[in-house]
Amino acid sequence: MSTQNPDLSSLRIDNSKRSPAAHRGRNSRRLFSVGIPALLIIAGVAAAIIAAGNSAVKVKAATVALQSPAAYDAVLTASGYVIAETEAAVTSKATGILVYLGVGAGDKVTKGEIIARLEDNDVKAQLAEAKANLELNNAAFADAKWNYERDKKLLKTESITESAYETAEAQYMKAKASVDVAKANVQATQVAVENTIIRAPFNGTVLTKNANVGEIVAPMAGSIMARGTVATIADLSSLEVEPDVSESNIGQVSPGQPCIITLDAYPDVQYRGYVSKIIPTADRAKGTVTVKVKFTKYDSRVLPEMSAKVLFLAANKSLGDKPAARVLVVPSSAVVTRDGNQVAFRIVNGRALETRVSVGQSFSSYVQVKSGLSDDEQVVDSPSRQIKDGTKVSVKE
Repeated sequence: MSTQNPDLSSLRIDNSKRSPAAHRGRNSRRLFSVGIPALLIIAGVAAAIIAAGNSAVKVKAATVALQSPAAYDAVLTASGYVIAETEAAVTSKATGILVYLGVGAGDKVTKGEIIARLEDNDVKAQLAEAKANLELNNAAFADAKWNYERDKKLLKTESITESAYETAEAQYMKAKASVDVAKANVQATQVAVENTIIRAPFNGTVLTKNANVGEIVAPMAGSIMARGTVATIADLSSLEVEPDVSESNIGQVSPGQPCIITLDAYPDVQYRGYVSKIIPTADRAKGTVTVKVKFTKYDSRVLPEMSAKVLFLAANKSLGDKPAARVLVVPSSAVVTRDGNQVAFRIVNGRALETRVSVGQSFSSYVQVKSGLSDDEQVVDSPSRQIKDGTKVSVKE
């Protein structure tokens, strides 16, 4: 056996003898390893371009609204309710069964008018007895008085004794006292009868009917079966608004301050008013102070318990004869000039739609819109040059 080391340098792979298919396989693998990253980069760029084209521009929105020009002279706005300064829940002084109710909701009544009656047979019987007792006592008093006057004359001629005179005098005084008691009894029973009659306490209008004939009416409604009141009456000539003003803003309100009142039921109708009183106490729970605002003039549309908004104007502002009608307004910053035209961009289905507008008066930071926009529409506030007709937008929260 030979111990010499073998010569390995002579061992080589002859690539020239490899098949063409092997060469193509190796080249394909190289191409594959290089092409994938390039394709990913191209796809990413394309996706970014598409995403950039579909992304929405963040914008601030403003709302087109109907507003009174006087609102821009307001130093404060508060909400409240219409109340009647003169209002009463009417009941009886006696307890009994209601046998007559002559009014219903909406009826007008005059002071002293009988609006209801309770059953009164028992008190009328007591009154008749009291009157009969008074007649008896009057007769006894007349007899005692005659005896007293006679004995008084006889005493002067010493025809009777001093003791007989004093007896007649005592009987006379007793009879007189009995008459006074009988008169008081008659008066008390007459009051009891009157207490079964329910009258209107002032001129006004019935707001609600609270009881029905046949029900028990009691002044304090002690029983769950008894009614405490028969009707609620208000003087509709004494209506006013009671808005609650925050403690932090009450310093901007003063007696006599002019106001504009708008009812939620009739937002297009405005009424003039003024601060008549500031209630000298605060509501601890709500942190508000109640203010009373009187109407200068109002009509039949104003009803108790209606919701109302009060605009407190600057003290030196004059309302003239009539508050101005509401106009359509939008923030001045929402109207821009494009190609020589005044336009606003309405926000519809997530896109900004360029709309030509015609504007009028300016009110502080707002401007009147005469045409092109409608109430409650949303528009882009302070649109940049990036915003064009049809631009996709999203409203900033």
